[in-house]
Amino acid sequence: MNKVLTIAGSDSSGGAGIQADIKTILSLGGYAMSVITALTAQNTLGVQAVRMMDPEFVAQQIDAVLGDIGADCVKTGMLGNPEIVRTVADKIQQYQISKLIVDPVMISKSGAVLLDSDAHRSMIEHLFPQCYLLTPNIPEAEAFVGRSITSVSDMKKAAKKIQKMGPKYVLVKGGHLPNAPIDVLHDGIQDYEFETHRVRTRHTHGTGCTLSAAIATFLARGLPLMECIDKARGYLYRALRFSLGIGQGIGPLNHFASITREIERTNVIEELDRSIERLKRLNIGHLIPEVQSNLAYAIPFAESVHDVASFPGRIIQLVNTIAILRSPRFGASRQIHYLVLAAMEYDPERRAAMTIIYSDSLVKRIQSLGYQVAEFDRNRTPPDLQKEEGSTLAWGVQDVMEELGKVPDAIFDRGALGKVPLIRLFGKTPSSIVDLIAKL
Repeated sequence: MNKVLTIAGSDSSGGAGIQADIKTILSLGGYAMSVITALTAQNTLGVQAVRMMDPEFVAQQIDAVLGDIGADCVKTGMLGNPEIVRTVADKIQQYQISKLIVDPVMISKSGAVLLDSDAHRSMIEHLFPQCYLLTPNIPEAEAFVGRSITSVSDMKKAAKKIQKMGPKYVLVKGGHLPNAPIDVLHDGIQDYEFETHRVRTRHTHGTGCTLSAAIATFLARGLPLMECIDKARGYLYRALRFSLGIGQGIGPLNHFASITREIERTNVIEELDRSIERLKRLNIGHLIPEVQSNLAYAIPFAESVHDVASFPGRIIQLVNTIAILRSPRFGASRQIHYLVLAAMEYDPERRAAMTIIYSDSLVKRIQSLGYQVAEFDRNRTPPDLQKEEGSTLAWGVQDVMEELGKVPDAIFDRGALGKVPLIRLFGKTPSSIVDLIAKL
């Protein structure tokens, strides 16, 4: 297992600092070790108090870890004062650490100063010459170069100037740009741009710590730096997209979104297998429409049709019961997968869906059982979506949910030219959908 040491401050709320680093390293398969430089009393509303560690104790922590276990990569976060900066720099040199990532944590999300001016100068003098990769955000880069940065062009100029101060590579992070977040890497010769879609969330506590810890973990594996940055940005994107809206202020990222997704893939397939066996015992052949049926289930934090599993070849009628042609797999049926993804946009817990035959009596029966039922009209589908597979259904579901403000238990349509009328059942799990069908 690749070993990663983080030297940083402790965040009592768990969203940034040492805690964010450890979560990131562990979720990406690394072995996390820590040296604490400061204790903070903070939460999603801000930093209330800071207690810096004694530099000698910081040195003792580093000696304890590197003198025994060693590290494949070291990253630094909050260092706070010049004495700790020099201590860390001395130890990095003593242990001949070649892969050092420096995240120059200067100011918290709430505006608290976490690196004083003397420590700023000390970092440039003592730590930059040993730094493999420096990861400043735009305000931090502005502090190093002494001028405003408002564009990608400015970022490239700043990265080039900072790289001449000592770091082998400089990655200026563009999260503070007004449009798409573009990061710029400078290697002393040329610039490389990394761009992703901006995640619309205010819960961004720990973003910088998480990115640098992720890069450090991939770098510890021996991957090329460009690949490390790409993978780390992908990890960060998912952690931001599914960030945790906890607390009253700026909430933390979801560091385990990626690992939860992968763990849940097996559970999704097993749940579909159990549910189809229950359905076979219910003799529900009469509920299967002429276009056949399907049952789908998504992993948590699903992003595409490949994160949703269903039955290839669909569920078919076999006299009074049903049959399947193949075991469930991910990405098997785009149409019903689009339905699940559309529902999850409104309610992330509604991860399952099934199609059954439409009739007025079935709709009334579902309503009589206390379930919420809604209708959409296929004829109202925008013309540009009518020819794209699955788009009509996804639009209809979204249209209903926008009107209701939530996901109903069933959505039906009465068909259209060349389109069979259907009822679509939604649930948190396939088992909950089977429970409803059993009552029909």
